[in-house]
Amino acid sequence: MSTPPPIPKSESNPDFELEREMTEKLKDAREQIGRELSKVIVGQNEVVDQLLVALLCGGHCLITGAPGLAKTLLVSTLAKVFDLSFHRIQFTPDLMPSDITGTEILEETSDGGRELVFSKGPIFANIILADEINRTPPKTQAALLEAMQEKQVSVAGESIKLDAPFFVLATQNPIEMEGTYPLPEAQLDRFMLNIVIDYLPEDDEVEVVRRTTAGPGEPVTQLFNGEDLLKCHQVVRKVPVADEVVRYAVRLAAASRPNRSGAPDFVDEWVNWGAGTRASQFLVLGGKTRALLEGRAHVTFDDIRAMAGPVLRHRILVNYRAEAEGVTVDSVVKKLVESVSEKRTAKM
Repeated sequence: MSTPPPIPKSESNPDFELEREMTEKLKDAREQIGRELSKVIVGQNEVVDQLLVALLCGGHCLITGAPGLAKTLLVSTLAKVFDLSFHRIQFTPDLMPSDITGTEILEETSDGGRELVFSKGPIFANIILADEINRTPPKTQAALLEAMQEKQVSVAGESIKLDAPFFVLATQNPIEMEGTYPLPEAQLDRFMLNIVIDYLPEDDEVEVVRRTTAGPGEPVTQLFNGEDLLKCHQVVRKVPVADEVVRYAVRLAAASRPNRSGAPDFVDEWVNWGAGTRASQFLVLGGKTRALLEGRAHVTFDDIRAMAGPVLRHRILVNYRAEAEGVTVDSVVKKLVESVSEKRTAKM
């Protein structure tokens, strides 16, 4: 892997040394983190890459996958690699907002009096695994989504800041849908990526069974810390991106909106609702992070295309005709990538 060129020093870039240091550190991050995760996790390289993109630029993720595919193990292992505090919250129909954010309790003071003291809930951690988020009522979902958007919680009329960095990785079980409360599209849009975890190939599954039925494996080594991640967030946003690449990301998102000028025929036929502006923003932000992980300090069209699936799949709502014809959201995204040109041909 070639050494990425440093971001140019200028008057508008006073943190040049910090950026050069973090760019160098990110150059080998994917390989180093992959080595540590491989001590515990078998396969799932694409999933790991997408999780890294979200963590390194500060985005939240949905993780969709059947039970037993090591979603919790993957997230908790990542927390160890980055030396971040980790809490898993099992979402259930009776879970209340205060069960997540915390509540005030009455405690006796040293002078014999009593006072209300805030007891922090499990939301106060660097990485939150919201397990089966669609199994809890909208009121409780809203408490989590406020924390995601504002990086704070509201308790007894006061706002309390959360620890930084702060990430929410929410899982959904695609099999059992009875008794669930699906997230509305406006709330799904808060998640940067929707990462799909599928079943492993036979050889990888054999390796999983072999490891998990033997003794304890190698311990995972910490490679980064929370301060490093916060520096990464700054560096990622300063990666230069060409105007035509930004325009391509915007056209890709805009092409998913039915009944608009420039939308492909298959979008008008199969899609009820397309991606908004956040999709374009996350395509570019994810492209910047991916470029740094691959040792480049510039974003290419391939970076945008690589992010299209996880960024768009939860922002496009297909209609009944698509479902009747067996057309999935992923197949719509694939056709979008194939049909949208890198060059601007007409106004959208």
